[in-house]
Amino acid sequence: MATIPSLPSRDEMLRMARSTTDITGQLLDTAGNITKIAVNTFGPRDGSGTEVLRVLRETTAELAEASASPQAQEAFYRIVDTLTRLGTSGAPLAVHPVSEPAQALLAALSDSLLPVLDAVEPAVEEFATALGDFVEAAAPLLPAAAGLVAGVLLALTPLIRAATGVLHESAPELQRAADALTSALAPLMPLQVALAERAAAAGAGVVRAALPPLADLTEAAAATTKAARPVLIAGEELLVSALESVQPLMLATASGAGRVARAAAVRVTAAVSPAADRGVMVAVAPAE
Repeated sequence: MATIPSLPSRDEMLRMARSTTDITGQLLDTAGNITKIAVNTFGPRDGSGTEVLRVLRETTAELAEASASPQAQEAFYRIVDTLTRLGTSGAPLAVHPVSEPAQALLAALSDSLLPVLDAVEPAVEEFATALGDFVEAAAPLLPAAAGLVAGVLLALTPLIRAATGVLHESAPELQRAADALTSALAPLMPLQVALAERAAAAGAGVVRAALPPLADLTEAAAATTKAARPVLIAGEELLVSALESVQPLMLATASGAGRVARAAAVRVTAAVSPAADRGVMVAVAPAE
């Protein structure tokens, strides 16, 4: 026989009422904020609200029409299919025993990498700015590079298809080779693990013994660099001055080489390609 559930107590009823009142108040505040946003957006001046609504209506109509196209439906289908596959394959990975040490490793890496990221942030920002300027300056070369990449991909496609066909046809032989390698390497794994442990222990000992003299050497090198800093700066300034003095000569040489190359190209083109239209000479004699 089913038992009749007990009624909530007076304290529980009061707590539920207070919670409902708080939630209702928050919802009303949110609705008021949304109303203020709408008023501030649509009412700065006469006619602006109507214009905004017209633009929104036309934009949503275009989006609705675009979303009904076969291309958009195919894209939506691919997105849903990808999310389904990720959910299907990600669920077993989340409960796999390997996920726990992987999460611990990620946590340790995040804790140790945060100071490094904070230290390199200015350099990364400067590098990103310089890279953006470089990409903008090299924009005229991008179409040629894209065409070259497309040509390489088109040339590699038949090779990949041929290799795929060979692999499909040779599946039994590949399985035999894999089985043979597995049977040959499996007995060696315990020995390799033992050797790796011994090598790791020996390497750790070498590193422990080498770190103190390496630290001394680093300190001596740093002190030497600080002492030789004026000489290094003078050498750098001398090198830059030499490059600046040689720059006009290099530019003149490059310009001359360019002129010679253009003249040679014109002569070779004239010698290889026959003249399209030969000129007709007309002699004019004076009247007697």
